Amino acid sequence: FWQERLRHSLLWLLLLHSTDSFYVPGVAPINFHRNDPVEIKAVKLTSSRTQLPYEYYSLPFCQPSKITYKAENLGEVLRGDRIVNTPFQVSMNVEKKCEVLCNLPNKAVTLTVEQSKLVAERIREDYYVHLIADNLPVATRLEFYSSREEEEKKKEKDVQFEHGYRLGFMDGNKFYLHNHLSFILYYHREDVEESQEPTYRVVRFEVLPQSIRGEDLKADDKSMCTLPEATGSAPQEIDPSRENQLLFTYSVHWEESDIKWASRWDTYLTMSDVQIHWFSIINSVVVVFFLSGILSMIIIRTLRKDIANYNKEDDIEDTMEESGWKLVHGDVFRPPQYPMILSSLLGSGIQLFCMILIVIFVAMLGMLSPSSRGALMTTACFLFMFMGVFGGFFAGRLYRTLKGHRWKKGAFCTATLYPGVVFGICFILNCFIWGKHSSGAVPFPTMVALLCMWFGISLPLVYLGYYFGFRKQPYDNPVRTNQIPRQIPEQRWYMNKFVGILMAGILPFGAMFIELFFIFSAIWENQFYYLFGFLFLVFIILVVSCSQISIVMVYFQLCAEDYRWWWRTFLVSGGSAFYVLIYAIFYFVNKLDIVEFIPSLLYFGYTALMVLSFWLLTGTIGFYAAYMFVRKIYAAVKID
Repeated sequence: FWQERLRHSLLWLLLLHSTDSFYVPGVAPINFHRNDPVEIKAVKLTSSRTQLPYEYYSLPFCQPSKITYKAENLGEVLRGDRIVNTPFQVSMNVEKKCEVLCNLPNKAVTLTVEQSKLVAERIREDYYVHLIADNLPVATRLEFYSSREEEEKKKEKDVQFEHGYRLGFMDGNKFYLHNHLSFILYYHREDVEESQEPTYRVVRFEVLPQSIRGEDLKADDKSMCTLPEATGSAPQEIDPSRENQLLFTYSVHWEESDIKWASRWDTYLTMSDVQIHWFSIINSVVVVFFLSGILSMIIIRTLRKDIANYNKEDDIEDTMEESGWKLVHGDVFRPPQYPMILSSLLGSGIQLFCMILIVIFVAMLGMLSPSSRGALMTTACFLFMFMGVFGGFFAGRLYRTLKGHRWKKGAFCTATLYPGVVFGICFILNCFIWGKHSSGAVPFPTMVALLCMWFGISLPLVYLGYYFGFRKQPYDNPVRTNQIPRQIPEQRWYMNKFVGILMAGILPFGAMFIELFFIFSAIWENQFYYLFGFLFLVFIILVVSCSQISIVMVYFQLCAEDYRWWWRTFLVSGGSAFYVLIYAIFYFVNKLDIVEFIPSLLYFGYTALMVLSFWLLTGTIGFYAAYMFVRKIYAAVKID
């Protein structure tokens, strides 16, 4: 039986792992015939140094006669994508040697001093250009040898892909622009009947950017040009102090590929360090199980002993002299200070918990793959709004248990406290992004739409949930609360709140530390994050470890006869958020080369939001685990 169970579990894990290349219904493949136009669109310009995306035509690139922007979903707008058409003329399976891009043949484009300064500044800030063909993002191939010895043995290179292509490069104090793009597109020939025309699907989109001086390109009257020999050409310099003349050119090369349409994203998602994930997951699982074993043994044995002692009728005198958690039974369920704020924060925590659980689960099934742009963000926003029902219900029921009476005020507090903080921070950061004219700034209509969703969907749902939660029977506390509060003895130094936070945060943080690195890379360095199977496992481990730590901490606290556990458990269980903050600072200093004020402000503003949300999430998990535990142990003791 156990072998069967183990086999099932392993199969399930393998299924999770293979979801990388499984795509959703809804993103249908497009079939092309020979000569069909393959439209190339621009998404945005990004840089991990400034964290400010810009739209494609913020720089003086060649423009088509009519610029049309694609209608975008909420997630794309929030990410700063502004998808727009470009003048590149690409046809399926039709080669192009070299063609001049802008309207007039062989007439150089002149950049004004202002434009030249802007281009030079963007090159210095290390900007990348992102284009898409048939919804596939462009990638630059990077080849390198893994080690010296292998180079002697066999000339096999490691290939990795970089998202987008570099706008240009610097050499000393000079700026060079990549003005010639060699597009390499791969197609997969579909099986059709002999009589039918063959159909093709685009399965990979690569670019080789080059910087070639206008004079060396030798353009003729028909918009054709000749690429110079690699050795004999000079790069296209951009001098920011004067006007610059240059040609924008491109070439197209098609290659047949065995890659099927369904797995065309694998190139972008292949990560060389999947082993690290498995290693970290197994490591975390072992640590968590080992700890849970020890904790359960200690707690169950100690508790059994405690309960047996407390329930011995004949040793009542001895028991009275003993110290321990039984002595605070008359105060352990005494409502804490600020019950409304506590229940509101826990309500938001429940809302976050439900949202994150559903998003990770759906993403793990492959329904939010990077091919459907912005889907993850859109789903998360809408789910958070709709989960207001559950947040309100739990908050209302807890508020009633804590002897609260003003349910309408409590519901309003739950619906506005955490979302209000998030909206406030985002609005302030958005003002700075607006000032920089970045496409990452949320447009005013979108902001109004988000406010309408908050007050039109989330708020009524929280009120609805709160109303039913408040009307429901409060949680059943197994012991009565005394009229007069008991005096709390002086506590040891290690029972201090801050020591508790530091001790409790280590285990949950250790369990998800590796995954955090990949999530940070996805957010701040424009990588794709797609390992949702791993993330789901990490999330389960996080829930388990938070619950365990919180139970242990509350047990020690009650043994020290301190019955003020409500707020303390919530704060201490969220201790791993403190470590996430420390890690974010470490990541900023060591991994990112952000130097300017506004990018740093953005980084720390969004990090503060992540840490706050993470604290609410882990604090809520720990609080409910501890509350169930406290009710269980006091129900097991006979109270006179």
